[in-house]
Amino acid sequence: MSTRNKSLAATLCASMLAGSIPLPLIHAEACTRIVYLGANDEVITGRSMDWKSDIATNLWIFPRGMERSGEAGPNSLKWVSKYGSVIASAFDISTSDGLNEAGLSANILWLAESEYPVFDQSKPGLSIAAWAQYVLDNFATVEEAVNVLRREPFTIVTDTIPGDTRLATLHLSMSDATGDSAIVEYIGGKQAIHHGRQYHVMTNSPTFEHQLALNAYWKEIGGTVMLPGTNRSADRFARASFYVNAIPRNEDPVIALASVLSIMHNVSVPYGIATPDEPNISSTRWRTVADHKRKLYFFESALTPNTFWVDLKDVNFAPQTGKVMKLDLGKDQRNVFAGNAVRHFKETAPFKFQGL
Repeated sequence: MSTRNKSLAATLCASMLAGSIPLPLIHAEACTRIVYLGANDEVITGRSMDWKSDIATNLWIFPRGMERSGEAGPNSLKWVSKYGSVIASAFDISTSDGLNEAGLSANILWLAESEYPVFDQSKPGLSIAAWAQYVLDNFATVEEAVNVLRREPFTIVTDTIPGDTRLATLHLSMSDATGDSAIVEYIGGKQAIHHGRQYHVMTNSPTFEHQLALNAYWKEIGGTVMLPGTNRSADRFARASFYVNAIPRNEDPVIALASVLSIMHNVSVPYGIATPDEPNISSTRWRTVADHKRKLYFFESALTPNTFWVDLKDVNFAPQTGKVMKLDLGKDQRNVFAGNAVRHFKETAPFKFQGL
């Protein structure tokens, strides 16, 4: 741990104990993402989605060859999808999570400190609703994505959340079949990218650099001695970091999957818990797990009794014959599915990303 990080961790911890950190930082929004690096090159990414109300999530299959728009007005980013993907939507206006056929996963989580550059038309605009989909459509690996994103070929354009007056403030995580990982944030209008296999946990506030410093404090204490147990973002970060490194690297992929799911349950928020005026410190509504090696995308709703999956190897992503397909999960994701759910998807017109 560097001297700078020790100093930062000590300052943050002292501030928390003294009550000097503003409430929005302490009561951070609640979603969690982890990447498990297992035996035999097994890579599994898990994430939870927490919100105060139903975000009308459905699963979608998008084929290759789709013409896309950044939905930011006349100067929108344009592209044609190179890779097909299976995604979880939010309100059927945004991609919140997904896995593409090359084994790249993308997840968007809340970050209250996010501040995006001014959209001055000097670059094409990309709606924040399509940010994760842009990554899934265009890249096979994290390194490919980072190499392009570092050049900042677009300006992120945010908008209000359906049913809310606040602008969406999000950060992006990526992981791939090699175990590579990256976190992308916009702080003070500037892009910050943390790239490397070591960045395999992400929650919410504070910013990722501060999360790392806080987690270093808990590492010195040791997870077998004490771990923080609240639903605060920094506490979930510490628990997830400890457990994802502590669980055995089992050669059985089914046991590895069970280990990841058990961590996601540990960092989830019990159903019925909510914090007024902070919609993401709320019940965990669903969890996803992406098995990058086996190309399986698992979905688990808090209100259904089982976990089902989509086997991407059984999906036709070809641009000529592949179709946009939707799996209707129902209100509060209460529709029940079992096993490989590919056969239950129905051809549906693609949703339009929220934008200008």
